[in-house]
Amino acid sequence: MAAFSDLRAASGLTDVENVVLTAVTGATRPPTVPQIGRSLGHPRQVIQRAADALVARGLIAWRDNPDHKRARLLAPTATGTQMRERDDRAGLERADRLAASIDPALLAATVAGLRTIREAIETNLRASGEAADIDEQEDA
Repeated sequence: MAAFSDLRAASGLTDVENVVLTAVTGATRPPTVPQIGRSLGHPRQVIQRAADALVARGLIAWRDNPDHKRARLLAPTATGTQMRERDDRAGLERADRLAASIDPALLAATVAGLRTIREAIETNLRASGEAADIDEQEDA
């Protein structure tokens, strides 16, 4: 986290606001505040405050939710998408520079190992009936 703290700070967003912006811009369909909260393990109120701040800055916008009267959908604005893409590019450039001195085979093996661990955890959670949370995370 320390290697990227200056990049996160440059956006002017709090850590939670950055996470919410990433969740909204990366979602395959507009999520709701409760969906983001459940997927990230944060209280709805924390996500609500971050979403309100992002709306006030013009980075995301509220949309009516045809499936629910009160849980509005969150959609990225062009400004929010541009900010996220710019920040992601800067992060990837830094990651490439930091990883340049690490053996590519070691990085590939580490990524594969972490993916295997994640899949095993998700499979276990689905088997124990906690699949709804996993599925919502993938959608958010």
